[in-house]
Amino acid sequence: MEPIVSAVVGDFVHRFISLLIKKCESQENLETKMERLHNLLLKAHMIVEEAEGRYITNSKMLLQFKKIVETMYQGYHILDIIKHRTLCSSRPKEEVSSSNTLSTRTCYVDPFRTSQSYTIRHDQLQSTLDSLETIVSSMTEFVILLGGCERMSPKPYDTYLYFDNFMFGRQVEKQQVISILLQENIPHFAPTVLPIIGPSRVGKRTLVAHVCNNEIVRSHFSSILHLNSENIREMECETFTERRDLFVIEFTADIDDENWKKFYASYTHMGRGSKIIIISRTERISRFETVRPIHLNSLPLEEYSYLFKVLAFGSTNPKEHPQLLSIANELSMLLGGSFVTANVCADIFRKNQNVNLWLRVLEKYRNVVKNNFPMFIEHPKLLMEKEHQIDISNLVSSSSPLRLMPPHCEEDQSKRCLTKVMFSDFIADYVVIPKENFELVTWESRIPPYRKFVNIVSNYDNEMNFHHTDLPHKKRKKIDK
Repeated sequence: MEPIVSAVVGDFVHRFISLLIKKCESQENLETKMERLHNLLLKAHMIVEEAEGRYITNSKMLLQFKKIVETMYQGYHILDIIKHRTLCSSRPKEEVSSSNTLSTRTCYVDPFRTSQSYTIRHDQLQSTLDSLETIVSSMTEFVILLGGCERMSPKPYDTYLYFDNFMFGRQVEKQQVISILLQENIPHFAPTVLPIIGPSRVGKRTLVAHVCNNEIVRSHFSSILHLNSENIREMECETFTERRDLFVIEFTADIDDENWKKFYASYTHMGRGSKIIIISRTERISRFETVRPIHLNSLPLEEYSYLFKVLAFGSTNPKEHPQLLSIANELSMLLGGSFVTANVCADIFRKNQNVNLWLRVLEKYRNVVKNNFPMFIEHPKLLMEKEHQIDISNLVSSSSPLRLMPPHCEEDQSKRCLTKVMFSDFIADYVVIPKENFELVTWESRIPPYRKFVNIVSNYDNEMNFHHTDLPHKKRKKIDK
């Protein structure tokens, strides 16, 4: 009997020791891969920052640049997820279950939530490593060609005064627009028409504003004029000189083909090299193109998550606050890629880096997303893009349901006399919610075109049918040299 017991115990000990050895080897392998990923990300980021400061006109270089950027942000995202999973698994059970600290249920997000999460985690890491190693090893030609590209003017000092005072991402799209604007027209007598298409609040106007403020673009054109679809008829009878002009036209709706033909025909008398940029949410507008349209959508999750953490932590090192970093990771997923909401939440977080505050905001957004799906079958950001009302009752303690109505622009406010509430105060519980309808100032941008986003918040009424108010006509602006 004793030999049998001894054999069983010996086998058990052997298996236990083997399991511990495999676990240690796996952990060492994981740490080695994470270190390699970190070093590759430093190299890739260095190239990306250098490329951002130069004019790239080669279309193939832009494609490679875009691939480098996408892979870089994917690498940062994977690295954060692994670090936070490791942190979560290493914490004592008492700490995880405590209501006063972070818990797995309330803050640690697991985007690979599956029975094989450990394997998938390593697959994701290995795949990203392979992609980055391939890109970094083949960047020699890209770097050499980049050295021949003209440098942009240094960014002004005030760009760095605020962490939300810069245009994040869109480097490739910006380079594409500038390149098209500086090219000769084909045919020479007809101005190039470049449509920029995308849903609301993805940065179409911001992209165009930054392009128009570029020194080379401003010096290339005699004047830059901003129009909308309602006042282009005023231009039909105007006599154009031989100057090279840039027209930026914003379409809030589709336009009749005949009206466009009349409008475009009058532009054939402009100087050579004149260009027309069309901004629209409507895909059908792209039928007026003379060059391939540029489509803007929400940033990929990896890039958006990186942006949100940059805004939320400011000058603070996120590595020193792993709990807050984990909250930021999950909240960036819940926000669905919204630039406006990211700026609002990040502004709150940057001013108060308190775990309990961050957790409250996270829980509020969890509930908002959770409640809107049964009602409207879509994420709140997608509802906003479709100009649909959103249930925001869970953002505050309210006796009656609150509905956020589709956005209005700031010119539309003069006719309304409603109480104004800042969205940041609304989320952080710094304001008493009015009993009547009120205006919610969601965000005032610090970057061109300096837009102010305003919504009406209404108490829910089953009988109410909301119709979006037409935006007022925008006056034409002219910028001469």
